[in-house]
Amino acid sequence: MAIHSQLISCSASEVAAMIDGAMRHGTTVDVEGNYTDTHGQSQIAFGITRLLGFELLPRIKGINRAKLYQADPGDRSLYPGLVPALTRPIRWERIAEQYDQMIKYATAIRTRTAQTEAILRRFMQANAIHPTYQAMIELGRAQKTIFLCRYLRERALQREIQEGLNVVESWHRGTQVVFYGNGGDIPSNHRDEQELSVLCLRVLQAAMVYINTLMIQERLDQPEWKDVLTAVDLRALTPLFWAHITPYGEIHLDIESRLELP
Repeated sequence: MAIHSQLISCSASEVAAMIDGAMRHGTTVDVEGNYTDTHGQSQIAFGITRLLGFELLPRIKGINRAKLYQADPGDRSLYPGLVPALTRPIRWERIAEQYDQMIKYATAIRTRTAQTEAILRRFMQANAIHPTYQAMIELGRAQKTIFLCRYLRERALQREIQEGLNVVESWHRGTQVVFYGNGGDIPSNHRDEQELSVLCLRVLQAAMVYINTLMIQERLDQPEWKDVLTAVDLRALTPLFWAHITPYGEIHLDIESRLELP
């Protein structure tokens, strides 16, 4: 189920929204990893999430064009098969020089004393030459290189990310079923009304998942289902389905009667 929702402007950074969602979900869950699509990842995102202590696990569309940064200048000779994908070494001295400032900004995000979007906007206003921003980018390059090596090596990680994103996409399709009025659009440009629409949608989604969970539990408690499903089958169960939902209501037809038309 969804544990966090937020409104962002059309020009807002999806990276900032991803980080805020992972840090401010309002539950006791300790986030260890966050799945995103291509738009939710960047070098600065890898750097910030590393400082915040959770993994960024994206599905990168152009992964065949991604570059791997060298940990040391001599890596080209150590890994001749990776030479076409290798680029310059990581500038570790830049990270070391700005380490305290990077921790300062990460702590501000964690303690909610500053918005992620505001921090990124401040960096952008400095024309991306802010020394701390450059250090975060460098840290992100190192972390992204580590992730790419893991992703290309571990089939289990590829499947994990794909499964996680499939849940998100399935949730989006369920949203379209529930939030069908006005073509699924939020017509108002007033933020309060937009937030009300999003929160009402979230309540409906949570209610649907809750009812589905109770229905699944009731069925599995029946004796004839006790030994039918294996552990693998149970793992595949999900309360996120909506084929039984009739958002437009029900129409009852009496085929024994006819309209009295002249």
